[in-house]
Amino acid sequence: MAEPPAQLPTPNASGSRTATLHDVEISGTHIGDAVISRIQRRHQPSGAALHQATRRLEAQPHAEERPEAKIAARVMSNTSAQEEAPRPPLPPFTYESAVKKVRMAEDAWNSRDPDRIALAYSPDTKWRNRNIFLQGREEVRQFLKGKWAREQEYRLIKEIWAHTEERIAVRFVYEYRDDSNNWFRAHGNENWHFDEKGLMRYRHASINDQQILESERLFKWPQGRRPDDHPGLTELGL
Repeated sequence: MAEPPAQLPTPNASGSRTATLHDVEISGTHIGDAVISRIQRRHQPSGAALHQATRRLEAQPHAEERPEAKIAARVMSNTSAQEEAPRPPLPPFTYESAVKKVRMAEDAWNSRDPDRIALAYSPDTKWRNRNIFLQGREEVRQFLKGKWAREQEYRLIKEIWAHTEERIAVRFVYEYRDDSNNWFRAHGNENWHFDEKGLMRYRHASINDQQILESERLFKWPQGRRPDDHPGLTELGL
């Protein structure tokens, strides 16, 4: 029996709606560019909804072969900068909002989730990380996947150094081990420049690695977000 044609949800009275996961996860049905265009044009998919849908699909067996997974990825990649949701705190930054922005970035990087982290950067973001130059979210995602394949037991602390209305300077330290169980402490400085939606357009990072003994580690909280009562870099004398 032929499968029924894909059905898209009915728009609301305003003629548009936010896409749900089911708008993207239309299982077992072939959908072409026309439907992808309709999802983008009529249902205004949010980056968060598409991100969640893609993550759910990737967790399923043979996800890369599923047509709906390919659709989700294509819709996400085709979403324009104009459809990006703002990510507060937004410029112009105060000291308090800049400190919050720094902590949010620290929390995201401690998640070690490249997809989550990439959404904090503008679609056309430009990076210099050590001697590596990147442009665009997909290059950022691939770089981060490789980073955490090499840097295991990763834990990071960031601290604000200075800020202007749309720029923030940060110093940071992270500890990790390699696959031979050698431990390192990396010391770095970052310069960030944000667009009006609070997305980072430019990131410049200079980093130096210091080999340490496992007994010299200072960052020992369970992997993930640093606890609120854990000391920062200044308190640790770093």
